[in-house]
Amino acid sequence: MKKNNPFQKFGYYSSRLLLSCVLILATCISSSAQQAKPLTRIEFVFDASFSMFGQWQNGMKMDMAKQMLNAFLDSIAKVDNPNLELAFRCYGHQVPLRPERSCTDTKLEVPFGKNNAMAIKAKLKPILPKGTTPIAYTLEQCGGDFPTPSSANVRNIIILITDGIEECDGDPCAVSLALQKKGIVLKPFVIGIGLDQSYMNSFGCLGKFYDASSETNFKNILNIVISQALNNTTVQVNLNDQVGRPTETDVDMTFYDEQTGVIRYNYVHTINNKGVPDTLVIEPIGTYKMVVHTIPPVEKKGIELVPGKHNTIAVDAAQGYLNLKMTGSGDYIKNTTCIVRKHEDMQTLHVQQFNTAEKFLIGKYDLEILTLPRIKLNKVDIAQSKTTLIEIPQSGSVSVAKPTEGPGSLYLEENNKLVWVCNLNSSMLQETIVLQPGKYRIEYRPKNAKEAIYTIEKRFKIESGVSTAVRLY
Repeated sequence: MKKNNPFQKFGYYSSRLLLSCVLILATCISSSAQQAKPLTRIEFVFDASFSMFGQWQNGMKMDMAKQMLNAFLDSIAKVDNPNLELAFRCYGHQVPLRPERSCTDTKLEVPFGKNNAMAIKAKLKPILPKGTTPIAYTLEQCGGDFPTPSSANVRNIIILITDGIEECDGDPCAVSLALQKKGIVLKPFVIGIGLDQSYMNSFGCLGKFYDASSETNFKNILNIVISQALNNTTVQVNLNDQVGRPTETDVDMTFYDEQTGVIRYNYVHTINNKGVPDTLVIEPIGTYKMVVHTIPPVEKKGIELVPGKHNTIAVDAAQGYLNLKMTGSGDYIKNTTCIVRKHEDMQTLHVQQFNTAEKFLIGKYDLEILTLPRIKLNKVDIAQSKTTLIEIPQSGSVSVAKPTEGPGSLYLEENNKLVWVCNLNSSMLQETIVLQPGKYRIEYRPKNAKEAIYTIEKRFKIESGVSTAVRLY
């Protein structure tokens, strides 16, 4: 009776994998002719620990994983992709578990290079499972495998193929996070081969985890991972106005890696020649937090991109203008500013200079104009695509001369009341104060005078653009 060959079925899957990968790579090269693609560096990290001797579906885990990876490498060798470099690192393949395991058993077998798929195959072929699983130490060593310095037009990617978890008391998640924060690599891909269900949660923090529960699933997952690594994922950000149309633009946007907090991208939002938001190329690794730097800023969290597809991110960012104007000319205007806050919220959003117009999200704001005396305006309305004009008269100034040092204060006469404006500098004999137009009064007493009857009072009037002299003697 003829025995069934467990690898006949596996050979069928490998042939399909070969065809799929060739199609993926051909598509990538075709698209790169239409737009400049970044250099992609992929480092395969291969688990050759003793547990890879275990059975998985129709054969040994090591044999199945090798055959799948070989099928991919065959496809790479058939397509010339100048924007792709590969490397191959293995762990657990040099030192046996007994008599004493090695938690530094990892080696870069093939360094990064172009057209080196066959070299990786040659190194992979004789490898047999031997030792332990030092994932954290291996990832740490991967950090030195990638050429430095890296640039914004280079994508560094790790694909870890493993059947087990860390066995050397290291912290793979912390190492992965450190590599990402330093900008050495993007979030790694992890392909689990016949993993125990209890192990799966251990890889979520390390990178994008895929559970290859069968040979067919392994093939599909490898296709997905390679497609994500090589194909561009595009994003269109719609800054919607009050009626939901993406008409807002010309504002900076920051994309943060939500897990690491690292800034991944910064773009100034642009409407292209077709009248639609411009297309951005963004890595689909992990989740993002996007901050649109309007006043006040708009945040959107938990952004997950569909790899290899065109994604649309929409946020409400309806805006209008606040125009601050002071009549006249001169340094009075240049030195006058206004604090802008959300209505009934003391947090300062912006300090705006006069004779400028700034965009704000629609809504109601409280203004504090930093003149003397202060001008406070509440519930100022900013409407969609409208300009709200706030106009104040030009300031004037008063030059105060004192015979000697001494305390004094300046008041505004308003509705038969004295409203405190500021204190005089008690140690200065002459000072100039810029004031809004109005009627004022100074109360002053010489320092050496020991009775209140020596208080000196002076009344004066301030007019726009006019300097007034007041002598306190």
